[in-house]
Amino acid sequence: MSADLTYDVVVLGGGPVGENLAQYAMEDSGLTAVLVERELVGGECSYYACMPSKALLRPIEVASTAAHLGGVSRPHLDVTALLARRDEWVSHYDDASQVDWAEGAGIDVVRGHGRIAGPRTVEVARDGQAPLVLHARHAVVIATGSSPVVPEPYAAAQPWGSRDATGVVEVPERLAIVGGGVVACEAATWMAALGSRVTMLVRGDRLLGSAEPFASDAVLEALRGAGVDVRLGVEVTECRRDDAKDTGLGRVHGGPVRLTISGEAEVVVADELLLATGRRPRLDDVGLETVGLDADALLRHTSSSSDGSRGEVPDWLLAVGDASGEAPLTHWGKYRARVLGQQLAARATGAEPEPEPEEVPVPQVVFTDPQVAWVGLTAAQARERYGEAEVEVVEVPFTGAAGAALLRDDASGTASLVVDRGSRMVVGATFVGPDAGELLHAATIAITGRVPVSVLRHAVPSYPTASELWLRLLEELPRDLRR
Repeated sequence: MSADLTYDVVVLGGGPVGENLAQYAMEDSGLTAVLVERELVGGECSYYACMPSKALLRPIEVASTAAHLGGVSRPHLDVTALLARRDEWVSHYDDASQVDWAEGAGIDVVRGHGRIAGPRTVEVARDGQAPLVLHARHAVVIATGSSPVVPEPYAAAQPWGSRDATGVVEVPERLAIVGGGVVACEAATWMAALGSRVTMLVRGDRLLGSAEPFASDAVLEALRGAGVDVRLGVEVTECRRDDAKDTGLGRVHGGPVRLTISGEAEVVVADELLLATGRRPRLDDVGLETVGLDADALLRHTSSSSDGSRGEVPDWLLAVGDASGEAPLTHWGKYRARVLGQQLAARATGAEPEPEPEEVPVPQVVFTDPQVAWVGLTAAQARERYGEAEVEVVEVPFTGAAGAALLRDDASGTASLVVDRGSRMVVGATFVGPDAGELLHAATIAITGRVPVSVLRHAVPSYPTASELWLRLLEELPRDLRR
């Protein structure tokens, strides 16, 4: 016999996005909230993505930096200690501290697989227990994240996904990576440093297809310099593996993998295959059909359209984070969760919701060596939006600022600004070089705050820091834009 409980907000998914939404919905509102999670509270980011990948990459980056500084002995990378550091950062895959945080914030946690079972109703299947039925007074929020795409012909080969790459236990002697995006580039960086001979098979004509071309070129050059065999414009037509089996997280999943490449006689042979071909919203088993919806309908209408309508999606049902189809980035999902949580609280209490900016830029950092960081529009996107004549693009080398040049004896990289001549405001920025990610937030603030270039000139960078790159960039702009 099932039990019934009622909350104001029921959240499917206990990752950082779900946690943030529940927290902000409850804050100063008196609302109640519950997280329903079938895996680890804290989600993909905490255990299988952001945190473990950066725990692996930071020591590798520090070692690389030290190797490029005079007066420092070349460091030794201790693989066993590095993997142990990763394990500490993922709490050895134990979510007790995350559960303690949620419960300390007044958020209940229910273990099990939750599915919508009707309007404002969620049924939770629990191991060894009767189902639990949760009723929502105000909203059911889908924050179930995303799942990796595993296209044919790879499924039968039991390839590694991003979880295996961040959770690596057995370092394969030869690793093939299919894909050229963020996961592929970052994983190639740490797996090569751990000792794998890495081959990247990329269908596109460059890496990091969403970034500026000069950023793609810098990462390509660096990966090849680190011994990674990067092949662009190739198509895998066949994947074969003997004795494929799921041997556990981060362990080699069977015998050698053989990959046939279109138009090439050579067969790529690897001890393991990492598939990094994208992710899709995890909406396949959340019960949308019980309220007359499917995934496509939810993704089309979960965000309000320009006239404020939501189509066939009821007003009590929301999706946020990766599950919404928006930018699959933890920081973006958490931002949207904060906004939606506050809106839910305002709606429930009759308060006026906080206004949202007309357009919020999405920042992103790729922790390769060199780091790549960008926000807003690329030059090509800006020209498409405003017109060729209305866009000014400036670039300066990283060594143009003493503080940036001091980061490594052979520091290299590029910083770029994209400016709309009509508004005289920065609409895009890209930084490629050592610690480039630390420069990005200033650009995010400039774009979000719609700060004119003439005002940015009076933001004085400290000397000698890498932030001096801002001064060099602004000096490169035509004088009429700086006034």
